[in-house]
Amino acid sequence: MLSPLIRRAGKSRKNDARSNERGVTLALVAAAMVAMIGMAALSIDVGTLYQAKAEAQRAADAAALAAARVISISGVTGDPNTVSSWEAVCGTSGTATLAANSVAQAQWNFVDGIPAPTVTVTYGTGAGSTDCSTLAGSTSSFTVNPTVTVYVQQPNVPTFFGRIFALIPGGTSKNSGVSGTATAEVYNPSGSASVGTNGMVPVQPRCVKPWIVPDADPVNGGQKFVNTDGTITNPGTILDASPSVIGETFNLVADCASAGPCNSSLAPPKPGFSSTPGTNVSTAATPNLEYVPAWVQNPSPATSTCAPTGNDYQQAIAGCDNTTPYQCGVSNSVATAPTQVNLNENPYGATGDTSEAVQCLIHASGTGGGSGQDSLVITSFPFQIMPGSSNPLGISGTAISSSSSIVSLPIYQYTTPITTGYQKVTIIGFLQVFINQVNADASGSVNVTVLNVAGCASDPSTTSTSHFVTGSSPVPVRLITPPAP
Repeated sequence: MLSPLIRRAGKSRKNDARSNERGVTLALVAAAMVAMIGMAALSIDVGTLYQAKAEAQRAADAAALAAARVISISGVTGDPNTVSSWEAVCGTSGTATLAANSVAQAQWNFVDGIPAPTVTVTYGTGAGSTDCSTLAGSTSSFTVNPTVTVYVQQPNVPTFFGRIFALIPGGTSKNSGVSGTATAEVYNPSGSASVGTNGMVPVQPRCVKPWIVPDADPVNGGQKFVNTDGTITNPGTILDASPSVIGETFNLVADCASAGPCNSSLAPPKPGFSSTPGTNVSTAATPNLEYVPAWVQNPSPATSTCAPTGNDYQQAIAGCDNTTPYQCGVSNSVATAPTQVNLNENPYGATGDTSEAVQCLIHASGTGGGSGQDSLVITSFPFQIMPGSSNPLGISGTAISSSSSIVSLPIYQYTTPITTGYQKVTIIGFLQVFINQVNADASGSVNVTVLNVAGCASDPSTTSTSHFVTGSSPVPVRLITPPAP
């Protein structure tokens, strides 16, 4: 049995051991607090940098698109050999450069709450050029599908750990930097490839609606939509300048009598022709553009679910004609598969083939507006498409990016009246329109708004490159910068 003295000594040693451990918890808590505060500060820094990086990229994207749009609506891509035209649009002090700088530094594109001090605009591929006029010329691919690159930099983003996590060279412990780069292209929808002197190929799109329209703009007094060299006569939107083609609205009316075979009677049609032939008058205040039906060759079967029993012509409208060639820039005298009109088809009338097929195509329950079809808002650019109550996506109140109401039509070069059942024509461009409605009139006319024009030259000579696409659309621009990993 241990004596009381020994027991007291053992307790004393245990108490001494515990006394040596006093304050360890406080030290551990203090160390943990330092680590937690450091991690919190680090996460705030990284979050700040990532947000600023995203803002810089958005500013670059918006600036590149703005510069590309300036080039696009100017129409200079239809005149690739004139250096003075390019200098005016995107030279060192050109409007495209100014637009990019203005958009990148606009209030809604601030980077870390302030305008980005560095905005660099270059044109072309690779290192690019700050003066795009140096890239002009018929052999330059830049003048076909121009590209513009915008670099936006904000070098002063205050952070605690900026020295370690700077996203660009030059960051210090007091500041760090972010940047964004975007490239936009003025995309020519007429098509391009690495063949031919100009690196272009003739256009042969598919799924074009079989309404062949003359090269006569009914809103601008019968002026041409596109010239024989593929350039656009009146580029730009109705919101930017006058005369211009994008955004103008008119009626498409069949150039046929009310009964019997179609009897195209005008070549060329009267400027703005609003009373030809017979009763082909839709709305006195709205000009008409007369079309002739195309010969639909070997249409794809079952292309439309709402008009499954319709004839080939109706199927090509309500669905999609994937086989008929509509070759742009290829003369009717040499084409192996030329575009042809078909006057044996008469789509005229309120219950005619065009009226019924279009209502099917745009999901309209009847004629006139407000019949469930999508609608187009053209009060500001870019135009907005609003879904109708019958839109198959089942959405409402939110703008959409695509619609079955958007169609493309071939533009033909008229020379003499089209009088035979089948007759070859030369296609010199395409008209992209938005179908607003089928008018409630006896002719079965269709009200449309122009969204886009693409042109191509009509010279078929094998020794000339002018039959390649040299025209340009004044609207489509797109970002081509690869997404960040």
